[in-house]
Amino acid sequence: MSLADDTALSTTTRSTLVLPKLKFGASWIASEPKALTERFLEGLDRDTLLALPYLFPFWAMPHQVAPEGDWRTWVVLGGRGAGKTRAGAEWVRGQVEGAMPLTAGRASRVALIGETYDQARDVMVEGPSGIRACSPPDRMPEWQATRRRLVWPNGAVAQVFSANDPEALRGPQFDAAWVDEVGCPSVDKGANEPNKFFDPKSSESDLPHYSTGARDDFMQMQYLRAQLAYWRETANNPVSAVYGGPMVDVDRAFVWAWDARPYPAFPVRGDLWSDGGNYALGHWLNGRTSSRALASVVAEICDRAGLVTYDVSRLYGLVRGYVMRDGGTARAALQPLMLAHGFDAVERDGVLVFRTRDARVSAVVDAERVVVTPEIEGDLERVRQPFAETVGRVRVNSFEADRDYAVRASEAIFPDEATRSVAQTDVPLVLTETEARAVADRWLTEARIGRDTVRFALPASCADVGAGDVVEIAEPGGAARYRVNRVEVGSGRSMEAVRVAPEAVAAGEMTRVARTGSGPAYVAALPVLPVFLDLPLLRGDEVAHAPHVAVHADPWPGSVAVYSSASENGFVLDGLVTAPAVIGETLSVLAPATSGLWDRGAALRVRVYGGTLMSAEPEAVFGGVNVAAIGTGADDIWEVFQFAEAALVSPGVYDLRMRLRGQAGTDAVAAQWPVGSRFVLLSQAFMQVDHGLAARGLARTYRVGPAAKAVDDPVYVTETRAFEGVGLRPLAPVHLRAVPDGAGGEVFTWVRRTRVDGDSWQGLDVPLGEGVEQYLVRVEAGGALVREAFVNAPSWTYRAADQASDGVAGPYEVAVAQVSESFGAGPFRRISRNG
Repeated sequence: MSLADDTALSTTTRSTLVLPKLKFGASWIASEPKALTERFLEGLDRDTLLALPYLFPFWAMPHQVAPEGDWRTWVVLGGRGAGKTRAGAEWVRGQVEGAMPLTAGRASRVALIGETYDQARDVMVEGPSGIRACSPPDRMPEWQATRRRLVWPNGAVAQVFSANDPEALRGPQFDAAWVDEVGCPSVDKGANEPNKFFDPKSSESDLPHYSTGARDDFMQMQYLRAQLAYWRETANNPVSAVYGGPMVDVDRAFVWAWDARPYPAFPVRGDLWSDGGNYALGHWLNGRTSSRALASVVAEICDRAGLVTYDVSRLYGLVRGYVMRDGGTARAALQPLMLAHGFDAVERDGVLVFRTRDARVSAVVDAERVVVTPEIEGDLERVRQPFAETVGRVRVNSFEADRDYAVRASEAIFPDEATRSVAQTDVPLVLTETEARAVADRWLTEARIGRDTVRFALPASCADVGAGDVVEIAEPGGAARYRVNRVEVGSGRSMEAVRVAPEAVAAGEMTRVARTGSGPAYVAALPVLPVFLDLPLLRGDEVAHAPHVAVHADPWPGSVAVYSSASENGFVLDGLVTAPAVIGETLSVLAPATSGLWDRGAALRVRVYGGTLMSAEPEAVFGGVNVAAIGTGADDIWEVFQFAEAALVSPGVYDLRMRLRGQAGTDAVAAQWPVGSRFVLLSQAFMQVDHGLAARGLARTYRVGPAAKAVDDPVYVTETRAFEGVGLRPLAPVHLRAVPDGAGGEVFTWVRRTRVDGDSWQGLDVPLGEGVEQYLVRVEAGGALVREAFVNAPSWTYRAADQASDGVAGPYEVAVAQVSESFGAGPFRRISRNG
């Protein structure tokens, strides 16, 4: 019974999937009911059932089966675990095996080509997905180790070759070839065994021969550069006279491995992919192809500066990213690189030579070689800096690689360091966390060891010792090493050198990275939630006319930029919001309440987006804690209130009780706030936007988004707003009263309030807070304004004659507001009269 013979299946269980013979039968059977699977297996005879495990077309995934048609090259692309090795092994089997074990197949001579002989044997031949593991017992090929070949029972032969020995391919003729891709792990000495892959979760995990297990992206880069350079040489890769192309088409070479997962989400998103921890030492090119060799970066800087005679052949290292300021000198451009990578620039015979520092000794300086000169006291002149001048703590700021490229600080400190002073430098380079820490360690170690300097002179015959070389000098405690910093040629070769030690070089080896987890997750750029608030003065030191902006984002992008413009173009940065605000919405109605008294009404339930709310003692509330603003969010009307009790109801949901309403003079705008009103906790996590007093009331367009993104990035939120400058608004008067004037009229009096410096109880009256004292008085009767007057004292008389002139014979209202020269009239306080 075959899968193509569907006549044996009932019409009620027949699959609609049309399968060509046995191809992909396993996936088809797995999707069918159990009864059908059992019927299929029961329908196989004994020989077919025994052969089923070795029928690869039945088990294969679509990408593992060779395409049909007349093709010369078939490339299998896939990540680790995609089944590439199994696909290659089964294809070779399909080429050499016939219908019966001794029957000849399509090919009798096959080439198996790996990066090394060991790789080809361990992966292609003996590996868990190799040829021998896939072959049935009656067709098992014999591995002849001494001749590096596989021999099948039908006489077919597969010869193993190494890409590092291309001359071995000359002469033999082949019917087919299975060729592995090139690649090298980013691990110390990875080129020793490029096929090794470190994965603690795998039984095949291993490190290359003599590797320390440290990350080394530069090794990976140099390996690929060497491979490409070798095969691009015509002498190593001759052009065929038959088809006019090179023996190895480098432009069609495939490198292991490029991953479809986006960098840096991979490797840091451990919640999505479990193999992110393997990235540091793996073969992945994601995030590495944009790196450049340190030598090429230094060479480009020299070329831009017009320097012709320079040598970077002894410069080693990798640059992941570097911000070079415009208009700077070549010296300024090189200094961060020299600090981070630990190399020197020395002049040798008219050539500027760049050399990576090491502690290898170039010459030994002893009493027999030293010459005496008038400039140097004795044979050797030693100088030691005072300990107080030695740096004991350093901090390096850089952009963190493999993460979100935020500025990170790495600090190094000696255990015996007691001072709190820190030597800090900003390095505009992209470094991994461990690389940045290594830079700080080397800087600190060199500063401590570099306290010792020495001056000596060598004869003119020692011209081979120059700046940048390390010399060994005998000392009472043993030989010490010094790096020559300066050479002056006179009666002898006078030299100045600073002490170095191998541990200082080891501290700066940027490739040394511990095998750790993937670290903090990458924060994707997402829109933020900005809330603009036109608030009264809360502390008194704010800019009175400037609005505030609070921002929430989950996840928080590190800092949020606020840009503005008077039009749709020309946006200017107003500032950065460095911390998220606690913003939320109300889930219940907040009824009106009297200002100045505890509001003990029903709880106000709010849901907050991030952050927490906490209860406070009444004394602390009086001192200014737990201040919040509530408003509809559709206008600039905000009531400021405080709360003493915050009870957690469910995650992010609180009940707020014991409230003080209408704080900071917002009692005049206090209202009944509906469900869905905006809630903002007025902590320090917001900023003011100051465009000058002249901009008050004028509309501006604001763009708010992650500071790491450009202002024109689609992730920015755009709002157009105009603000009155509520901080300038006078407060409504209080204690408005009316008494008869004895002549048929009434005298109205009130007490002013102040928006500034009004908390002290020491004075006889609160400060005026305005340039002049002025009030606007209005008389309204029957809903119409009948009289308006300005007065300069908290008192006004409505005479009987004026009432008669205004036609007021019944009930009327008097409204009083304080006037500001900058803002105008503030909120009105009203009193009703019967007339």
